Amino acid sequence: MLIHIIRTGNHYDYVKNFILDNLIESNAIVKFKRFTGWVTIGADPIRTSKRDCPFRGTDRRVNNSALSQ
Repeated sequence: MLIHIIRTGNHYDYVKNFILDNLIESNAIVKFKRFTGWVTIGADPIRTSKRDCPFRGTDRRVNNSALSQ
């Protein structure tokens, strides 16, 4: 699936959907188009990368004090 984007420098382009996260993280795009309209990076809500999630274990409800033991 191709996604319509606006790169920095106001250049319009189409990219495959799996490339979008990398472009957002590297600040290479300003906007991308969803079926609901244009999304502005830094102004509109977007999903965060799963790599940014601080949780790395099997039980996400574990008490913080249990981690320091």
